Amino acid sequence: MMPSETIVQSVVDFLKQYPPFDQLKEQELHELANHVNLNYFEVGDVLFKEGGAPLPTVFVVKKGNIKLSRKHNGQDVLLDECDEGSVFGIRPLMANDRYLSTAVVAEETLLYAIPIAPFTKLMENNPKVAMYFAAGFASGGITDNLKDMTKVRRLLALREEELPQSVALEDTDTLKINPVKQIVSCSPSHTVWEAAKIMSIFNVGSILVVNEQNHPLGIITDSDFRRKVVAKQETVKTLPVTEIMSAPVKTIKPNLSVSEIMLLMVNNKVTHFCVTENGTNQSPAKGVISQRDLLIAQGNNPAVLAKQISITNDVERLATIREKAEKLVWSYLQNEVAVPFISNIISEINDSLIKRAIIIATQKLQKQGWEAPNLRYAFLSMGSEGRKEQLLRTDLDNALIYENPPAGDEKAASDYFLNLGKEVINILVKCGFERCPGDMMASNPKWNLPVSGWQKNFSKWISEPDHNSLMHVSIFFDFRPVGGDESLGTDLKEFIFQEIEKTNLFLPYLAKKALTNPPPLSFFRSFIVEKSGDYKNQFDIKARAMVPLIDAARVLAYEQKITAFGSTFERFEQVALMDENLASLCEAAAMGYEILMRHRAIQGLKTGNSGRYIDPNKFNKLERQTIRNIFKTIEKIQEVLETRFRTGYLR
Repeated sequence: MMPSETIVQSVVDFLKQYPPFDQLKEQELHELANHVNLNYFEVGDVLFKEGGAPLPTVFVVKKGNIKLSRKHNGQDVLLDECDEGSVFGIRPLMANDRYLSTAVVAEETLLYAIPIAPFTKLMENNPKVAMYFAAGFASGGITDNLKDMTKVRRLLALREEELPQSVALEDTDTLKINPVKQIVSCSPSHTVWEAAKIMSIFNVGSILVVNEQNHPLGIITDSDFRRKVVAKQETVKTLPVTEIMSAPVKTIKPNLSVSEIMLLMVNNKVTHFCVTENGTNQSPAKGVISQRDLLIAQGNNPAVLAKQISITNDVERLATIREKAEKLVWSYLQNEVAVPFISNIISEINDSLIKRAIIIATQKLQKQGWEAPNLRYAFLSMGSEGRKEQLLRTDLDNALIYENPPAGDEKAASDYFLNLGKEVINILVKCGFERCPGDMMASNPKWNLPVSGWQKNFSKWISEPDHNSLMHVSIFFDFRPVGGDESLGTDLKEFIFQEIEKTNLFLPYLAKKALTNPPPLSFFRSFIVEKSGDYKNQFDIKARAMVPLIDAARVLAYEQKITAFGSTFERFEQVALMDENLASLCEAAAMGYEILMRHRAIQGLKTGNSGRYIDPNKFNKLERQTIRNIFKTIEKIQEVLETRFRTGYLR
């Protein structure tokens, strides 16, 4: 007998609150609800056992609690707890396999039982639902790593909420741009000389090389002439265009927005796109879009902001330009742009700002009568900015390194570079950054030193890895040279590797420090929150989730001697390439860290602060399950550190 409409509607109203059912249309939910049965279970009831044959149903908890456990060394190990809205018992359906865990009722429970047949049909007709389960989001179906989350990035998108006024987007973020419809082209048989004449006649900055079907084969731009012809003094009258054209030509489909095209340009490191009928080079060309076209259409994009910063001498103007970068972050997050890409874009803007601040500060000192010493120097970004992870303008962590001065010139060099550091910090503060509460900035003489001073510091921290040294490690070992002579930073990193090789204690102690923030093992039905202070009952996403991954990535990066000045996810990706035993785990950690950065950035933009503290009640169920998965990854990577570096033997 079919259930009454009232019962069906109550099932629909319940399911649509929880993922992945919240992705379904009302009609689809009604069809599914017609097959659902409600069952009552008492404490201690066993729903299925590890290794048991699959039941013909999938379960959803309406009320109560189910514990999922697995045998390990003869003992029951708790894997997960299922509360209201949790879906479990789906693995046999997904993997055509027996149950991997035992499900026991922990308190009086009401379960919705969904038959396999309509559930299978639901997944076949809804890729989002299938991907949700394939990625292991169902309770008890958590995958060994998070790399499959790339398949459900769309499910992790920002919920539609009103945009804060402080970061309101400009109309140009969705502006469409038409390609230059008058296609200027030539054939592969033309010479460079002939192509140049055609470009001159039509007064354009690029020319397409096309075949007989008008399919684009390559493109020649003004820069190609400068780099490949003039610089090499080639004989342009006989040189074929195929020798200098960029091929294959980068193509896009029609009707993309300015923001979308700008992102593609930055990602592909090109300044021109050929628009074709279907977006590939196997269809006729429709026109060309250049970076210049975008700059005319839109003023708020990474290339424009960086360019404006590089030519601005007014500090107030710099602050205004940097403010626009915050709007970009929000725009990119809304459009589900990958966080590593966002962080690289914002880091480029921050780097441009620092370099400009150095120039302005240098000019100011010169006007004040300071004589710049003839010494190489470099500004060092540290902490999150050193890792290229400072999406928001939080507090500054930086330093300054300069070449060892000749004997007798030490004080003059020290005075000059300290004043330079102070001026740069003042400019950055006026641009919206906060001073470091611990005064770890280039304006502090402790962190404004010649090469010999920095070598002495790092040698001490490495050879005597006590509590204070390891506290400095979390900031200073993530440095990145920005502005000035960046080879000073590269040389300093090589020195650090050499010092680490001299002792077998530093990396184990660094690993031990990385274990001081274990994942909260009780993270099932509630978050671990702050117990007192201004952030009482708030979840500290930085300390509880991000720092453990930052610390682990740092240990592994220095163990593998990774020379690149990279982010946490880049470090994990590099380690994955260099150590196949850790590949899957590091890929999961990189993905997990990206998700955490996204959450923090969103929170910061909404609240106008660092985004570190989040009200856990505002997480939806999918977000809670995602963070639970990340905690499991943290637990596994910390187990690797504990075993690999034998931290249990350290005092």
